[in-house]
Amino acid sequence: MSYLRPPCAPPETFLGPSSALSFIVNRRECRRRRPFSTVNCSVAGNSKKKEKVIVISGPTGAGKSRLALELCKKLNGEIISADSVQVYQGLDVGSAKPSMSERQEVRHHLIDILHPAEDYSAGNFYEDGRQATKDILNRGSVPIVTGGTGLYLRWFIYGKPDVPKATPAISLEVESELANFERHYDWDAAVEWVTKAGDSSAQSLPANDWYRLRRKLEIIKTTGLPPSAYPVPYESFKEHIDLHSTTLALAFLLKGFWLKSKRIWIMISFAFFFQHQDWISIGPLTSGNDGILSEARWLLDIGLQPNSNSATRAIGYRQAMEYLLKCEEQGGRSSERDFYAFLSEFQKASRNFAKRQLTWFRNEPIYRWIDASRPLEEVLDFIYNAYHDQTGKLAVPRSLSMKKDVSDRREIAQLKTYRPQRGLFTSNEACSDVLNWISNNQRQKAEVIAK
Repeated sequence: MSYLRPPCAPPETFLGPSSALSFIVNRRECRRRRPFSTVNCSVAGNSKKKEKVIVISGPTGAGKSRLALELCKKLNGEIISADSVQVYQGLDVGSAKPSMSERQEVRHHLIDILHPAEDYSAGNFYEDGRQATKDILNRGSVPIVTGGTGLYLRWFIYGKPDVPKATPAISLEVESELANFERHYDWDAAVEWVTKAGDSSAQSLPANDWYRLRRKLEIIKTTGLPPSAYPVPYESFKEHIDLHSTTLALAFLLKGFWLKSKRIWIMISFAFFFQHQDWISIGPLTSGNDGILSEARWLLDIGLQPNSNSATRAIGYRQAMEYLLKCEEQGGRSSERDFYAFLSEFQKASRNFAKRQLTWFRNEPIYRWIDASRPLEEVLDFIYNAYHDQTGKLAVPRSLSMKKDVSDRREIAQLKTYRPQRGLFTSNEACSDVLNWISNNQRQKAEVIAK
């Protein structure tokens, strides 16, 4: 079964509860499929066959999507999106979602599978991503997992904690206990409630991450233990390889590893792409009718609030929703100063996110770092050869290699540089179209309410 969903319609078409329900049903049906560990790629007898999965990651703008697309054409591959925002219908611009023509050219999975009112987690991706991998392998194609959501990839590769699932009764009880806190936006009191219930780690959650807070309380009520009592597979693996070398870690994964008593051959090429440009181009994202502001307006129109769930915490969407709410409070008006303040927040959030991604992947020992500024054909040829290599010893050529850890001060400064592109909105007139769109949008909304 394919995870490719029908084309995403314009946001205006997703206005009723029935639409949200249909996406919820689709995703829950996906939950019921068999886990990846049953995939027909286990080793029987003396067979040496390996089923191979390619993972391509890296920070925003590194060219992951284009590389994966071209790689699919060379290897008869299908793409599994490991992006926490691309799963949502209607959130296209801010997530740099593949175009419909690209999705028709190459089969994509886990894109447009949910309504933005739903939460999605690393645990969900673990199940969906592995099921999609199984389906692709059974079709004789090559799974190519691409995206920059580090936790999704970590759980997909190493596995997820074996935490018992809450019964419907416990889920309902937890929902009831936290509902009043959430209704009154009293996050601190809710955290204190869960802390007293037995999980002090709730205090380290990002503000208003209600999904994970509910999950923590569900685990406590189900098992009597906090989530920290359950070992995380990645941590066990990292403890093992800390005593050895990164080379051994790569060799371990290239040979395969055990999952639920089934020998699963996973990975031949972990490729990490570093963003070589030193700017973020956000100008096109902020346009009116076809930009992130329009998509943020739709999220507000369907009753969502910024930072209230997975979709509305996404970088760009949270800032755009907060900006539009401020405009609404001002009667649908915005000054140039307000607009530039929004741009500044957007740029800052994007820059910090890119730096967090780099820090995350520097701590991952299994990725091969490749210079994203090199010609695409060179990168494609290397990964193509790595895919067909049976020795597991194919090294990244010096011309493609990117340093993961550096000591030179100049190199460190260069790696940390991640600036907004200059030259955008350099005058008041340059943002007039956006300001006019905000004013017109508010007026149209008022007219609809008046009717």
